[in-house]
Amino acid sequence: MTATDPILDSDLNAYVDGQLSAERAIEVETYLSRNPTKAAEVMADLRLKGELRLAFATGPDHGRAETRHAARRLNTALVQRQWLFRLQRIAAIALLVAGGWFANAHFGPFRATAVVAAAPAPAFVEEAVRAHQTAALRGTMPSQAETARYDPRDIRSATAIVMPDVPAEWAVSDVQIFPSAFGPSVEMALKAGKAEHVSLFAVRPGTFAVQDVQSITADTVRAAYWQIGDVAYALVSSEQDADALTDAARKLARTLY
Repeated sequence: MTATDPILDSDLNAYVDGQLSAERAIEVETYLSRNPTKAAEVMADLRLKGELRLAFATGPDHGRAETRHAARRLNTALVQRQWLFRLQRIAAIALLVAGGWFANAHFGPFRATAVVAAAPAPAFVEEAVRAHQTAALRGTMPSQAETARYDPRDIRSATAIVMPDVPAEWAVSDVQIFPSAFGPSVEMALKAGKAEHVSLFAVRPGTFAVQDVQSITADTVRAAYWQIGDVAYALVSSEQDADALTDAARKLARTLY
C-alpha cells in the first residue's frame, strides 16, 4: 500500500475487523478524521463488534440467553453485509471484463496511437524566436550593420557558451550577442543553402540538463531545440520545413560531443 491508495469500503471493513497493517490503519484513521460521516459509520460498527464479543462471552455475568441470541443474529447480518459488498465488487469486475471482450470482438483490439506531446517548450525557445525575428528585422535595415565575422573561441571566452560547428556549406551573415532573461545569448543568422535563412540561438538557461532535439511550430516560425549540460540551443526558421530543421539541429548537436 502507498499513501496515494484510495480508502475503499473493504479497507474500512478490514479496519473494523482489525486486519490492517499499522501503516494502513493510520491511513484509514487519517481518512476518517476528514470524513465525519464515514467515521460515524465505522464507530457504529466498532461498537457493534464490541457488543458482539461481550455477548458471546461465557459466564453468568455477560447477559441473558435472549441477548446472546440477538447478538448472533446481528453478527450474521454484519457478515452477510460484508459478503454482499465483496460480491458487488466481483460483479463489477466481471462486467468490465465482459465489456472488454465485447469491444474486442466487435471493434478489434485496442492499440496505442501516437500522441502529440502537450508539454510546453522551455522559455529559452521563446527567447530564440524573438531573437530570430529581431535579426530578420536588422537584415532589412541598411543602418544596422551586420557582422559576419564568427569566432567561436571569442564567444566562449566572453559568454562561456560553446557553439556547435557550422556546416561548411552554410554562410554566416550576422553574429550578435543579445540580452535575454537568462543573461547574454548568442544569435547567429545563417544562410543554409537555396535562400533558406535560419537562426542559431544559444544561451545558458540556468539549469543543467541533457535533452534530445525536439521541435515546435508557432504560427509560421519553426524551432528545433535541445540542451547539452548548462547550454541550450535552438535552430529557428520561417522557411525550412520542420523535418529538415530537426535534421539540421541533430547534426549541429552531434558536433558538440
